[in-house]
Amino acid sequence: MRFACITLLLVSCGVALLRVNEANQAEQLIRLTQSKRSTWSDQPDPWLDLDAADSASSPVYVGPQDGLRNADKITALPGQPRGVDFDQYAGHVTVDPKKGRALFYYFVESPRRSSSKPLVLWLNGGPGCSSLAYGAMEEFGPFRVQSDGKTLERNPYAWNEVANVLFLESPAGVGFSYSNTTKDYDQSGESYAGHYVPQLASLILHRNKLANRTLINLSGIAIGNAYVDDPTNSEARYEFLWSHALISDETFARTRRSCNFSAIINEECNKATTAADAEAGNIDPYDAYAPVCVGSNSSSDSGAADQIQQTADIDPCSEIYVEAYLNDPEVQKALHANVTKIDGPWSPCTSCSDLPWNDSPTSTLPVMKQLVNSGLRVWLFSGDTDTVCPYRGTVEAIKIMKLPIKNPWRPWYSDKQVIGNLSSSSNRVWRRQKNPKNYDALL
Repeated sequence: MRFACITLLLVSCGVALLRVNEANQAEQLIRLTQSKRSTWSDQPDPWLDLDAADSASSPVYVGPQDGLRNADKITALPGQPRGVDFDQYAGHVTVDPKKGRALFYYFVESPRRSSSKPLVLWLNGGPGCSSLAYGAMEEFGPFRVQSDGKTLERNPYAWNEVANVLFLESPAGVGFSYSNTTKDYDQSGESYAGHYVPQLASLILHRNKLANRTLINLSGIAIGNAYVDDPTNSEARYEFLWSHALISDETFARTRRSCNFSAIINEECNKATTAADAEAGNIDPYDAYAPVCVGSNSSSDSGAADQIQQTADIDPCSEIYVEAYLNDPEVQKALHANVTKIDGPWSPCTSCSDLPWNDSPTSTLPVMKQLVNSGLRVWLFSGDTDTVCPYRGTVEAIKIMKLPIKNPWRPWYSDKQVIGNLSSSSNRVWRRQKNPKNYDALL
């Protein structure tokens, strides 16, 4: 099937759900940031010199394609509802046969006129978290897993209503993607949310230029609650907690006094930020005002907790259901997944210690500015209650790029209601959206 030559790359720092897994997206990002800041380096970003970076990378591998489409087609997922009117595919794409590296994908076509619809590639953040678990099963995929962990229901906000959507588990070692050697992780050229999308877009444009023709017609990139600059995001995190009455004046003043987020972390800063996180308490890191998943071991009143969960727009315990579903052998068989027989249960996130990216650049703003100057459309959007990648961090990062403003800050309406604010420069749009739960709106 041929699709419209439009590719939109997206990545999410987080979504409006509490992650109850030991290694969730918020914890992954915070751990990596702390690890990187313990060995701060101002080494130049290799992605700014793609001629050198490209020559050092592995050659593109394209294996035999015969029969793959039929082999990867999903007949039906266990527990899926009746009346599914679109095709689904899943399986592994070998990217380096010598090193035994393969990435897992889940692809859903649009139910109507799919060949004329754009192709959206979705990459979740973390780093090291599954686009299948989060993007496909909890955010805007065609289905959501019900509380029994076995039954699927249609998602009324599924993006495949307007586009063909490809969910890719990346890099090797995340989800059902695998590699025979951990050395591949260092060489993958990818980093956490807000990093690998600009880098991949830059590489696509570079390869198009070298070929003197359009190999991939890249329409633009969009990044949700983007982690594009480490110092601005780290500082904005504690400013957000303070401005939303989640930490005290004294603790916020302590972080400002003790921390230089553009330098190696010191002991006083570590104590200050630890105190701030303790004061904020058990909140949903991606939506500070959303209910959290209250487990059976909680001291909270169970009746009140059940009532909160029933009235929530999105079930805060959905990750538990998704993890149970994707660990079902019949589900894995239907997805053509787990061909290597994972040692232990499947997990939505891979520990940062298994994906050593401490040498990744602290900022992708220089690459982002190159993309804007090339004429590529860039859309940055942020929910305004995310504590991990707060909207102020994105605003301050944009200021660093010193882009000319074409359309000033203004309200963003939907059905005559203000749902956020937006501004734009020539080909870049910045939007602040009320409440991250609104991420389930269609693009």
